[in-house]
Order: sequence, then C-alpha cells, then structure tokens
Amino acid sequence: MSNAMELKSSAFENNEMIPKLYTCDGKDVSPPLNWNDIPEKTKSLALICDDPDAPRGIWVHWVVYSIKSVSKELPAKVLHQEIMPNGAIQGINDFGKIGYGGPCPPGGTHRYFFKLYALDSMLDLEPGATKKQLLQAMEGHIISEAQLIGKYKR
Repeated sequence: MSNAMELKSSAFENNEMIPKLYTCDGKDVSPPLNWNDIPEKTKSLALICDDPDAPRGIWVHWVVYSIKSVSKELPAKVLHQEIMPNGAIQGINDFGKIGYGGPCPPGGTHRYFFKLYALDSMLDLEPGATKKQLLQAMEGHIISEAQLIGKYKR
C-alpha cells in the first residue's frame, strides 16, 4: 500500500489562513502548490479550488486540468492564460475569468478547498471548461485525490 497523495502549499498550512497576497485584498495571484505520492497509473492531474461557504452556494475560484503526471507543482502567480507554459489547461472560474480568482469573501471566515485529482487518462476538454464540465469529464477516471484547505477573512 503506497502513501496517499498529498497536496501542500509553501504559502500556508492545511486549515490555516491564506496570506493576503493570494486574495482580492492583495495581488490576487495563485498560491504555490506542490504534491507528492502520485499513483503510478496517473496519466494527468486536475485541480479545482472552490469555496463552499459562499452565500449563494459553492463558488469556484480555479479550474486546471491536463496537468502532466510528471508535474510536481503549480508555481505561484500562474498567469491568466488558457494554456499554461507547462501544457496544463485552465478553465473558467465563477468570476467569469480564465485562471485563478482569489478569496474575496463578503463576510466571515470562508474555507477554500484546493482539490487535486489523479486521473487514469488525459481529458479531452477545450480550454475554458467549467468545474461542472471538468467533473463530468473526470467521472470514472479518478484514481486518487488530495485536498488542502485554506481559510480567509476580510
């Protein structure tokens, strides 16, 4: 039995506060993420970041897919482009933009779930897919997942 896949950030610990830099009150850039213990059969990775505490239901902050299985990280400050330099593809967030949209809660402390999925295939998804489209495409292909939770309060 191998170790479970693990998702981390050098910017914040699991269940700790996300630094202002990575939010709408700062530079609104994506935090650095790294992972390990990816299952051997992994063909690609996908990442979803969302906020289940948003007033109108789950708010999607970031959708990334077709991350090569040999990748070990997403660096900080990923540009808002459909296809990243490493070949990964970014989807659309609930702000209506490609790429990362940082925490910007209207009130109270919100939780931000960064979820990494190891998939047994490369997904046939165009750039700009929504979280819903990504979840549908991943159905039946998820072999492992890891989660990192950050919190933020304005």
